[in-house]
This record gives sequence, structure tokens and C-alpha cells, in this order.
Amino acid sequence: MASVSCIIIYTLLLVSVCFAVAKNTTNSSSSSSLEGEREALVSTGWWGNQIPFYGASNKQQHHCTWFGIHCSEEGRVVSIQIHRYSIVDELGKLNFSSFPYLQTLDLSYCGLNGSIPYQIGMLSKLNYLSLHNNYLTGELPSSFGNLTQLQTLDLSSNYLTIGNELEKLNFSSFPYLQTLDLSYCGLNGSIPYQIGMLSKLNYLSLHNNYLTGELPSSFGNLTQLQTLDLYGCKLNGSIPYQIGMLSKLNYLFLNGNDHLSGFIPSELGNLTNLAYLHLSGNNLTGSIPSEIGTLSNLIELYLYGNRLTGTIPSALGSLISLKALDVSNNSLTGFIPIFKCRGLKYLYLSGNLLSGNIPKELGNCYSLVELDLSSNNLSGSIPNNFRCLVHLTHLDLYYNHLSDTLPPITNPYKDHRCDYSSNGGEVTSHRRNSVVLVRYIVPFVTIGLFLMILAFVFVCRKKRKENQDKMLVRNGDICSVWNFDGNLAYEDIIRSTNNFDIRYCIGTGGYGSVYEARLQNGKTVALKKLHRLEAEDPNFDKCFKNEAHILSNIRHKNIVKLYGFCLHNRCMFLIYEYMEKGSLFCALRDDAHAVELDWSKRVNIVKGIAHALSYLHNDCSPPIVHRDISSNNILLNSHLEGFVADFGASRLLDPDLSNQTMVAGTYGYIAPELAYTMVVTEKCDVYSFGVVALEIMMGSHPADLLSSFTVPKSTQNRMLSDDEANKRFFFVNGNFDDGTKGG
Repeated sequence: MASVSCIIIYTLLLVSVCFAVAKNTTNSSSSSSLEGEREALVSTGWWGNQIPFYGASNKQQHHCTWFGIHCSEEGRVVSIQIHRYSIVDELGKLNFSSFPYLQTLDLSYCGLNGSIPYQIGMLSKLNYLSLHNNYLTGELPSSFGNLTQLQTLDLSSNYLTIGNELEKLNFSSFPYLQTLDLSYCGLNGSIPYQIGMLSKLNYLSLHNNYLTGELPSSFGNLTQLQTLDLYGCKLNGSIPYQIGMLSKLNYLFLNGNDHLSGFIPSELGNLTNLAYLHLSGNNLTGSIPSEIGTLSNLIELYLYGNRLTGTIPSALGSLISLKALDVSNNSLTGFIPIFKCRGLKYLYLSGNLLSGNIPKELGNCYSLVELDLSSNNLSGSIPNNFRCLVHLTHLDLYYNHLSDTLPPITNPYKDHRCDYSSNGGEVTSHRRNSVVLVRYIVPFVTIGLFLMILAFVFVCRKKRKENQDKMLVRNGDICSVWNFDGNLAYEDIIRSTNNFDIRYCIGTGGYGSVYEARLQNGKTVALKKLHRLEAEDPNFDKCFKNEAHILSNIRHKNIVKLYGFCLHNRCMFLIYEYMEKGSLFCALRDDAHAVELDWSKRVNIVKGIAHALSYLHNDCSPPIVHRDISSNNILLNSHLEGFVADFGASRLLDPDLSNQTMVAGTYGYIAPELAYTMVVTEKCDVYSFGVVALEIMMGSHPADLLSSFTVPKSTQNRMLSDDEANKRFFFVNGNFDDGTKGG
């Protein structure tokens, strides 16, 4: 019996020892893995150099406290998010095999180069991967198929040579994929039919590639799709009717494909959630389906530059949400429909065969900014109520049969670009005879004039060259344009905006207009161009040079980056980092955008502005005072992060001078003491910052709120939701309350 007891005791001791050894081995293995993750981060050399430690004082602290690093409760790295830090290094320096638990990897806008390493396929738990806007080259590694948990894949705006790799990808390996962005990636070949297997996909962007072939009918299986962007490819064939099955689609961009032909499928009328439909710049034929007139949520409809025939459906005039309609340069006939779209801003019907009178109902579209009816067969008089179009800045009635003169339009801001030439009852017949006459005479006259002009040009050539040299001396380095990979050609900028065509204009400021430009290298930038008159004004020239000088010497993550400038006596513009969401002012006042600005995003915007001002006031030498901090000069990127912009009124503080100045800034944001002391200090920016902070919290300028003790409904819509707001503050009878009761 004693021997049995001894055996039991020895057995228990042996089991205990085994458990202790196993636990020690596990702890040792876990500790080794954690050390491996830390070593992989340290070996890149990014933290402490290009990337601050932030949460930790130095790299001796635990790596989970470093900037952009997030860990699980067990201390394993699950997220690396360091976007918008100019690392400028090889992606391969990060040893992906050391992060088996990584779920999120965001290295966008980091200036990374080299190829995508094969080891990235070892991140089997990865669900978010963004390498957007870098300088990556080479092909996709075959190990990509191992990333079976991916929900977001963004490789856009790189220099990859993916080629036909899209066809080689096994889309069945990505059952959870929701976002796929491979735009500006050098893709060629056709879009594989298997892409329809991505049943959870809600965002697909392949724009600006070299894709050919037809649109696969399997697109009809992507029932969760909200955005389909295939702009600027080389696709051909017809638009499959199956696209009409995508009931959740909000954005459909098939424009600029040149060879896309056939009819516009009437099934597009089933897309009841569609807001943006761009089919321009193709080879589409047939008529505009009347079913499109049932899309009550449609905001933009672009069909210009096709071969469409028939009439403009009258139902388009009843689309209450429509803000832009462009069907120019087709072969449309019939009358202009009656438009009841009070929110319509841009209407382009030029280059068609439209006839009849201009409907007087157009004069009731009070929001119209641009109206182009040129090169048609319109007749009759111009409606008198056009004088009520107070927002109209561009009106073109060129080449019609109109009889009356243009009624005065009471818009003090119009730029006098109204073209009313070649109209009038008798003018049209003379025009036809003149066209025939000129067609035969011009070739003979041209030959004679050519010899005279050639001699004249030869004589003036030397003199003109001397004048150009003088201009270069006067203006100095007139064009200095750069980005991460070197100089950009001036011609590329002009070409990308079609010589600053109004279609690319996204806003107008105090002394210039802002244009969106997509350059050949895949970058999207914003161009701030001075108006012609302002470009010749020495005062505006000073503001322009001041903004270029200030921005070229500052670097902060919450200040809009300046990529370059062009300075000339007739052409002046700045090249900025593009901000997708526009100004904070517009976002707060647009109900749809204001909803996106929840409490955390608003707080982050305020913090971002504060960090930027702190940098300008404390880290720049000499300190910089912005002098025009307002919601119009705070821009938002796609992540709704705030960036300080517009340094035209900025001032460098000299401690040895009085810093007296003229009052500058935006009414409602200027510090009161500046008006009577004329002395600019950092406190001027702090006052403006406080106004903007209140505006962000309340959704409206404080002056608007103080004007009444009741909050208008429109203001309530722009404020945070009740559930969000009540946790932080209450607005009761015009007073602020911290949400607590006194005791």
C-alpha cells in the first residue's frame, strides 16, 4: 500500500514539473515573439527619426506606446498606422513576418519606394491594408492570395507594373473584401469576370488605368456596391444592363473611356440611390432613357461628348436634387425641357440641335451659376426673368437665332463672360453665307498672308527673344514646381486642367480660384490661381509671394502642404496638397456632411488647428501669425482631419519692431483689439481660433447663435446628434450648461 502511495506522489510531482516546464517555455516563446516585434520596428529606423515617439519619451519605452502602434491586451502589435509621415524609405525594411497578429496596416502618403515584399502574405489576420500614394514599383507578390481576411485593399496612386496581375488574382480568396482601390496602378488587360465573386464589395475604383475589353456582366452580382469608378480607362463594348441591379449604387463613373459604345441601358433607372452619374467622353449612341428622370436623388448627370440623339427627357427638369446637368456636344434635338430644379447650378446644353424658345422657367432656377446654350438652333426672345439670376457668372448664347438683347442681370460678381454674338434674326442668314464664302476664300488669302507673316516673324524674332529675357530677369524664377519625385512640367499642369477650364474649378476665394488637377504621375493636387486682374495688382502680387514664401519654409501635419508655385505677370498659381472634403465652413453648413462630423472628429479638428497654431507661434523662427483663421481657411481631407490653409495674410513677427499692420482677416473672426491697436500678435490667432472652435461645436458662427435665444431648425441639423451632444453640453434657453446639477 505504501508503494502505491509513493507511485501516486511521484506521478503528481512529474506532472507538476512538466506543467512548469511547459508554462516557462510558453512564456519564453511569447516573450521572444514580443521582442521580435519590437526589434522589427526598431530596425526600420523610422521611429525617432521620421516618426516621433509621442506616447513614449524614447525607444527604451515599450513599443506599444510609440506613435501609430496599437497592441492587444497580450501586448501583440495589431495595428500600424503612420500615414502622412514622410518616411521616404523602402517598404521592405519592415519585416512583416514578425507581426503574425497584425490586423491594420496603413502606410499611405509616406513616400515609400521599392517593391511590395513577398512576406506581406504572412499577415494572415490582416483586414485593412492601405499603401495609397507612395512610389512603390514592381508586381504584386503571389503571396497576396494568403490575405484572406482583407476587408480593405488600397494600392492606388503608385508606380506598380501590375499588368495582367488582376486576372491572376483569385478573387475567391477575398470573401470579406469591401473596399478595393487600384486606381493609378498601371493596370492593363481586361476586368476579370470573377470580380463578381466579391459579394461584400461596396467600393470599387480602378480609374486611370489601361484596362481594355468589356465591362463584365458579373458586376450585377455586386449587390452591396455603392461606388463604381472606372473613369479614364480604355474600356470598350456596351454598358451591361446588369449594372441596373446594383440598387445601393451612389456613384457611377464610366466617363472618359473613348470606346464605350451602345445605348445607355434603361435599367439605370432602377438605381434609386444614384447621386452621381458620369458617362461623358464616350461613344454612346441612342437617346437618353426617360427612366433616368425617375432618379430623385441624382445630383450630377454628365453625358457630354457622346453621339446621343433624340430629345432631352422632360422628366430631367423635375429632378429636385439635380445641381449639374451637362449634355453638351451631342446631337440632341427638340425643345429645352422646363426645369423646376431650384437647386440647379450648372446647365450645359451647347453643341446640339435644340430648337424652339428658351423656356422662361429657366429664369426661376435662381441658383444657376453657369448656363451654356450656345451652338444650337434656338429662336425667339431671351426671357426677361433672366435678370433674377443673381448668381449667374457665365452665360453663353453664341450661335443661335435669338432676336432680343440680353436683359440686365443684377449680379455684381459676374465676370462679363456672357457671349451673345452671332444672334438676331437676320444675322443668322448672313452668317451662313459668310461661312460658305470664308470656306473658299480663306485658303487663298492664307497663302499670301503666310509669306508676309513669315517675313515679319523673322524680323521680330530677335526682338521678342530679348523681351522674353528681360521678363525672366524681372520675374526671376517664374516657375518652381516640385513634388516628391522631382520637377513637374508646367505643361502637365495646364493639360490636367484643360488650361484652367471652369469645369475643374472647385472654389473661388478672395483673390483667386481653386482648381482640381490630376497629374500624369497619379497625384491629385489643388491649384490656387489668381484672377487675371489681381495677378496684375502689386498688392495681390505681394500676398501671393508672401504665401509662397511662408508655406515653403514650414512643415506640419496639420498645415496644407505647398508643392510648388508659378509666378508670372500674367499667370500666377500655387500648387497645394488636395483636400477631398473641402472647407470646414461648407462641411458645417451642409447637412449631409455635418452628420459625418461626429463629436470625436470635431474634437480632432480643433486639436489639429491648435497644434498647427502652436507650431507657427512657438516652433517657427521668427514666429508666424496667420491673421486669417476662419472656418473657410480650415480644409478637410478624406478622413475629416483639419488643415490650416491660405497664408496670404500671414505676418512674420519681428521682436525688434512694433509689428503694426493694417487690419487683415475675415469679418467675425478678427480680434477686437487689432482694430484699434493695429498691433499684430499671436493672440490675434488665438481669438480667431476660439471663434472657430465654437463654430465647430455648435455648427454655426457664434454671432448667428447669439442673435436669437432660440436655435433655428437649420442650425439644429448642423449640430451634433442629441445623444452625442447631451453627453458633453446642453443648449437651453440660449445658455450653456455642463450637463450637471448643482447640489
